[in-house]
Amino acid sequence: MKQGHVMLVGAGPGDEKLITVKGMEAIRKADVILYDRLANPKLLTYAKEGCELIYGGKLPKRHMLRQEVINQTLVEKALEGNLVVRLKGGDPNVFGRVGEEAATLAEYGISYEIVPGITSGIAAPAYAGIPVTHRDYGGSFAMVTAHDKSLDGKPSVNWEGLAKGVDTIAFYMGVANLTYICENLIKHGKPATTPVILIQWGTFGRQKTLEGTLTTIADKAEAVQFTNPAITLVGDIVALREKIAWFENKPLQGEQILLARTDVGPSTLANQLTELGADVVEFPKMKKVTLPMNPVRERVLDEIEQYGTILFSNPDSPTIFFEELWRAGKDIRSLKGKIYGTSRRTVKALQNYGLRADFTEQVPEGVQEPVLIVGERSLDGQQWCFALHYTKYELFMTHETLLDESYLPIFQRILEDTNFTSVLFPCSKSVRILQDNLEQKDKILANLTVLCFDEKTAQRLRDCRIQDITILETPDAEGVKQFFIQNGSLIQV
Repeated sequence: MKQGHVMLVGAGPGDEKLITVKGMEAIRKADVILYDRLANPKLLTYAKEGCELIYGGKLPKRHMLRQEVINQTLVEKALEGNLVVRLKGGDPNVFGRVGEEAATLAEYGISYEIVPGITSGIAAPAYAGIPVTHRDYGGSFAMVTAHDKSLDGKPSVNWEGLAKGVDTIAFYMGVANLTYICENLIKHGKPATTPVILIQWGTFGRQKTLEGTLTTIADKAEAVQFTNPAITLVGDIVALREKIAWFENKPLQGEQILLARTDVGPSTLANQLTELGADVVEFPKMKKVTLPMNPVRERVLDEIEQYGTILFSNPDSPTIFFEELWRAGKDIRSLKGKIYGTSRRTVKALQNYGLRADFTEQVPEGVQEPVLIVGERSLDGQQWCFALHYTKYELFMTHETLLDESYLPIFQRILEDTNFTSVLFPCSKSVRILQDNLEQKDKILANLTVLCFDEKTAQRLRDCRIQDITILETPDAEGVKQFFIQNGSLIQV
């Protein structure tokens, strides 16, 4: 059997767009991904179908997979001939134990490569409005682990060297030892008035910060129960934040929105909300499954010239339809009937094939029969609503959209670290799909602000015994933004 290959990949600090191009390519190609807690689980949604996902995340005092087991798992999966990706938060070279894992792989003669990532010690301050170096504030910068391999859980470092020789210091996971850190820096020469900032979940939409000094920050953190994962940044350079903070000034920064999904692929709405600063979690993840060819579809393709009207009811259907038409030995010139699309996206999809389809949200009247209805097989049965208006018709179902069950464990990982402020239902179909597939929905949806885009969706929510509903003024990301501006932040501090 051909031996596999291991890629030790840095996932970046949290914002999924901060992963490198090479890191994303590795995720897309991987046969096995062994991922850490601090690697954004959303990155796993880019993995190919059938990729084995293994959670190796570690929390203080709760290790899912001990490091020795992780090392052995990498070896075993590679020896099976797989492309294995070890996905680690931040940069694997910075407190990521990549050296231990690489040494194990080298011992077994397994090929590997290291893909650096953006480390949180630099990225989190940048998103908080603080560059870690500045010619007027600091020309030296140090990254220090505040808990790893330390005596009695306390950092074992050169305190005098840090206090007197480094302008800006980033302590990783230092909240639990904050008092100890501050006391030692002051004891070894750092001014007690030195600014300190804690940055929790840096670069995520849920990012939170807390400012103080070496004298005050520990008490402040205790008062608000500030916790890891967080970067503790110490240095005069923290003062720059007042002038150049940018990320936390976004209108939706800090809002954690559960977006009910029905579509396959990237969500434009989710991307727009994220750009406005929100932490958006989409659920469920769906996958498109092409239906196998059958005698009915073969006959339709063989007789395609006879249809006086062809109505496409789903934007994903044209691609499958024209692929099968080509395999049947025909092309676009075989279509003689007038062509309609039931959504703007469907009309646009048909334009990719050089077709000018008429847009219609309603059943077109007075059309030439027989009518061919091309669309998705679904429980909502939109195709039947159209078909019942005609005497002569044929249904050509190209695909169906199913729940991607491989995403469910990923979603559970996301839930562990997310405190939703609101849930958004873009359409009535999204209500049924989320209700059918979200376990513990009553617990998760409890006390959330429920937002939707139209009265039809609101009525579906009422049918599910959800009464406190807000219909947004405009059915888009701008409507969401205006709602939060008018009603204030829903963030629980």
